[in-house]
Amino acid sequence: MPTIVEVAHRAGVSAITVSRVVNDSGPVSSHVRARVEQAIAEIGYVPNAVARSLRTKRTDTIALVVTDMTNPFFTTLAHGAEAAASDAGLMLIVCNTDERDAEEQRYVRMLLQRRVDGILLVPAGSGAVPIKLCREQGTPLVVVDRRLPEGGADAVRADSKAGAFDLGRLLVSLGHRTMAVLTGPGDVPTADDRAAGFGQAVAAGEGLPPPRVYRGAFSIESGREMARLALAATPRPTALFAANNFIAIGVLHALDEMKVRVPEDVAVVGFDDLPPAMVTFPFLTVAAQPAHEIGERSVAMLLARLSGGHGPGHPHQVVVLPTQLIVRRSSGDPLGVLEPSTRT
Repeated sequence: MPTIVEVAHRAGVSAITVSRVVNDSGPVSSHVRARVEQAIAEIGYVPNAVARSLRTKRTDTIALVVTDMTNPFFTTLAHGAEAAASDAGLMLIVCNTDERDAEEQRYVRMLLQRRVDGILLVPAGSGAVPIKLCREQGTPLVVVDRRLPEGGADAVRADSKAGAFDLGRLLVSLGHRTMAVLTGPGDVPTADDRAAGFGQAVAAGEGLPPPRVYRGAFSIESGREMARLALAATPRPTALFAANNFIAIGVLHALDEMKVRVPEDVAVVGFDDLPPAMVTFPFLTVAAQPAHEIGERSVAMLLARLSGGHGPGHPHQVVVLPTQLIVRRSSGDPLGVLEPSTRT
């Protein structure tokens, strides 16, 4: 590998001048800078990032730990985070835990050993162990897409409870009385928030029974299983709320297998939208989260900690972004109450 001394010799300058150009760490005339950059290009010199990190105590690397990278929501979130990290001159490492606490803790320990500058974490459960590890190591951490106890950590998320409330209120307005919630595990705050928000909307309807709540994983197979359980109940629900997009896909698969029509026989609404490239015709009524913006805002919050703007003694910051209710055909309109312009 070419060395900084070889670059200096070729450019006719000192090694310290080359270092100033490479690290942008001192005054260098434009003429000399051009000669050094030309020499770097000609001999193919690549700066030693490890040596630089030893001097600066920074690796210019951050990590995003997600629960399921195959989920389009997290793919879009990662795209937003990567774009923001790249703009800041940082490299983003993405780790996938498959919703396993043990894998999450293993990744976080590994990332701390490699001295990443900060971590964006989507906890599989409470996230207590990773948060404690990062706090002990003095490594900035931002919790993404999860509600935490007040003061637990910096966090960026969408308003799960309000988004689910909007979906429940829509179904109540359409005349549905018997409904079911298909959500994730009880130790995941978003699963609880979405069930609670939907339940509050139903409770606001006059004389309506509370929705039955079924719990499983945030997966397609779990959505299929919960849908079958819900439709076997008496009285049979006329509307189902899927608490994420993978559960919704599983629900639609199950209903198709059971020859149950949507929305004629049962209405279906979901949390999280699917990218247009994944569906031929948008069909599902959803509360859509701003996934790309969540990724961007998470990196911005992490950068604020890294720059000292939010020092160790600064109170934790929590950003809660609104969801968007998108009404499509899957929710139905049994009473004909929707305006024609809202039907898609």
